[in-house]
Amino acid sequence: MPEEILFETEQRMGREAVADYLRSLADSVAAGGDVTLSSGDRSVSLDPPTEVEFEVKAEREGPVDGPGELSIEVELEWPEDASGDDATTGELRIE
Repeated sequence: MPEEILFETEQRMGREAVADYLRSLADSVAAGGDVTLSSGDRSVSLDPPTEVEFEVKAEREGPVDGPGELSIEVELEWPEDASGDDATTGELRIE
């Protein structure tokens, strides 16, 4: 399936600024309705359904025998025609 990037930004930020951004994103998702991502003159608004597929991944990229790059990736995904009626499974915790 082809992928179309609707919005993307990457910048260096302090840990506290990242946490503030994630809290704002979480508040927006919890409130329901549109979630708007913006940076400069670029923006996109999406309306996540009540139930989404939520993925958290920790990974290391790089050579096996040397230093690489570590990341924490967070993704919310849903079909464009989602009704929001999917069942919730399991429990995810961040400690």
